[in-house]
Amino acid sequence: MATTTRTTLNTPIIPEDITKDELSLVRSYLLLTFIHKVFERDCRVIGKSGLFKTPQLYMELVTSATKKTSLMLQEVTRELTSHNLKITTIRQDQKGVEASYACRGYTGEINIQWPGFRNEMMQRMRAYLGLNPELTVLPNNEGVEQMALSI
Repeated sequence: MATTTRTTLNTPIIPEDITKDELSLVRSYLLLTFIHKVFERDCRVIGKSGLFKTPQLYMELVTSATKKTSLMLQEVTRELTSHNLKITTIRQDQKGVEASYACRGYTGEINIQWPGFRNEMMQRMRAYLGLNPELTVLPNNEGVEQMALSI
């Protein structure tokens, strides 16, 4: 009677560098985190300002968008975990937003300049509020710059 022995090769697994999809997850995480904070702040300001005749209507609109961003942030966080991707630090300065990450043994950084980050924030915020993402009522980006830098 012949016996066969099976051996497994113990080849080291070389970690793959971060993919475009994974970088997109990091970017989405950053955007959603900032957007969520802006919506929460705006809701508090609307409620406390005393300037609105019907603040509850505006608070309801912003609260609904806040809930959407919260759900999306949870989903993105699950996806980051499933890709073994961890965001280690988030920094912001006058230039933009920077995040450090670790992914399958690799570490890296993503830097997003304010103009692009603000524009994408505004597009997403408009969508979460149920507004047309293409239209804008601001004559320029000054209001957006103020919003993003004050987080």
